[in-house]
Amino acid sequence: MVVALIGLVLSLGSDPLVAMNRGDAAFARIAYTDAVEAYREGLSAAPHDRHILWRLARVTVCMAEVEEDPAKRQSLLAQGEEAARRCIQIDSTMTEGYTWLAGALGYQALDAGMSDQVRIAQELVSATDAAIRLDPSNDAAWSIRGSFFRALGNVGWVKRQLASILLGSIPRGGFTEAEEALKTAIRLAPEIMRHRYELGVVYLDQGRQGEARRMFREAAALEVRTAIDRPRREKALTFIRELGEDE
Repeated sequence: MVVALIGLVLSLGSDPLVAMNRGDAAFARIAYTDAVEAYREGLSAAPHDRHILWRLARVTVCMAEVEEDPAKRQSLLAQGEEAARRCIQIDSTMTEGYTWLAGALGYQALDAGMSDQVRIAQELVSATDAAIRLDPSNDAAWSIRGSFFRALGNVGWVKRQLASILLGSIPRGGFTEAEEALKTAIRLAPEIMRHRYELGVVYLDQGRQGEARRMFREAAALEVRTAIDRPRREKALTFIRELGEDE
């Protein structure tokens, strides 16, 4: 009887769906190491499970967001990129695969040289295009897209023209596209801190202090859902203090 029960437990532990659900529960409580372990266990039983692959990409990107060691951060992002690409290769209609490929690429671009940034930018836009085309209600894809265009808005005209001439085409867009994308993300998922925080930064970059203050206040009032939300909230509160009282 005991042997039979042990066998049952082991068989349940190797079930991909059981492992994925356990990973989802760990992700929700921000226990990312446990989530990775569960997802990898699921993949050991079902290496081509696209649903587990995009979840593995998501959690490794979320881990990278709060990893301070550059080498470890790049390793996590590489793992996320690999999992997302495998997901897309298995099923090219998975919006989540493109979303977290874009997420991994966006953070990789921060540490890349200019030539690599141009290449990454082109693929990042293409990935968000695909994610949104497959699911227009994908708030994460809209938010990542908004962050990218915010970064593009901070690239000066001369630098952008030189990069286009020397390194290839740079995607068009800037603060206007960033604002539109982030407002869409907020409309789709008003409970997510990231969307409002990023829109606040867009407004701050443009000198729209009153709108920035309002977005940061709204962001800081929202629930922490991912590890980066904790420092994100602290940054929002810092911005609020620096911006001062409403005029």
